[in-house]
Amino acid sequence: MLPALPDIGSELGARQANDSQLILSYFFLGAALGQLIYGPLADSVGRKPMIYIGLVIFMGGSILSMVATSFPMMLASRLVQGLGVAGPRAVSVAIVRDRFAGRMMARVMSFVMTVFIMVPILAPALGQGILLFAGWRAIFGLFLVLALIILAWFGIRQPETLTEENKIPFTFQRIFNAFKEVFSNRVALGFTLATGLFTGAFLGYLNSAQPIFQDQYGLGTSFPLVFALLSIASGIASFTNAQLVLRFGMRRLTSVANGFLMLLSAGYFAYALTAQGDPPLWTLMVYFSLTMFVVGIMFGNLNSMAMEPLGHIAGVGSAVVGSVGSLMSIPIGALIGRMFDGTILPLVGGFAVMCFITIFVMRWADSGEIEPQA
Repeated sequence: MLPALPDIGSELGARQANDSQLILSYFFLGAALGQLIYGPLADSVGRKPMIYIGLVIFMGGSILSMVATSFPMMLASRLVQGLGVAGPRAVSVAIVRDRFAGRMMARVMSFVMTVFIMVPILAPALGQGILLFAGWRAIFGLFLVLALIILAWFGIRQPETLTEENKIPFTFQRIFNAFKEVFSNRVALGFTLATGLFTGAFLGYLNSAQPIFQDQYGLGTSFPLVFALLSIASGIASFTNAQLVLRFGMRRLTSVANGFLMLLSAGYFAYALTAQGDPPLWTLMVYFSLTMFVVGIMFGNLNSMAMEPLGHIAGVGSAVVGSVGSLMSIPIGALIGRMFDGTILPLVGGFAVMCFITIFVMRWADSGEIEPQA
């Protein structure tokens, strides 16, 4: 839906051009809040029922988005969509943790992230095509159709991974205790914070990509193609990470990748300053390709390291980790996006700063045994 943001904001009365970015931010806010409920319930009634419920809520939000008549109504419907997608977001991690641990979990999460990141190769082009023939409301209709397909496929193909003896009654005390455990565990908290910082920079990229490529560089309908080319780098990295993590481990890969991106972003920021924030497009493509490659390395590993000490509370643990990380990343990403001033400086600077802080957070967290043999 990135190519549709200007049209949606214009038709529904967004006050400023950058306000259209809130359509993304409200979705992620709903996803962050919803995880706190789905995770504990998944430990109580099972993994599959909560994913079913989440998909149904997501479909309801899609319908509300299709019929939205004002910008506040669109934001509310996106919040509902986020609350729905929180189910698959939280519970899918718990399903992986039910089956795998340590480097094997990181390997599986890399395959998951490969699919997750490769989707943008097709999605913006599909959205652009829909805009040419049917308008932006049809995009939400497609969300509804895709959710129905996923619901059917998941019901047929995915077995329940939570056994009866491992089910735990739902209580709000468990959520509180999970927060307490995450915040008292140096490894879980540290890598959750690192995930939030790094994801915040990535959300800044999602918020800024459309105005940078379509407005600053005037790419118009070519924007989806550029976005797709950059997404390929993340997909390749996620697939490569699945192989490398077994050989080098999560700590080493994430430390090297994050340090590289920090130096790259700082150097490119200095270069962009000499071009008044408007460097040649080919240099920006090189920078973003390398950045997206690092994103593919970082995401699966950071989440796996945060979850490693929480295997005994996988459902509620993944909910807390995902929620805290998301709630951190949303304001960071929104701030970076809304700072867009017609140049790439806010985004590149945001990556440099977030990677710099992440280095110290990861060093603080990097203690104890977080990579037992699977």
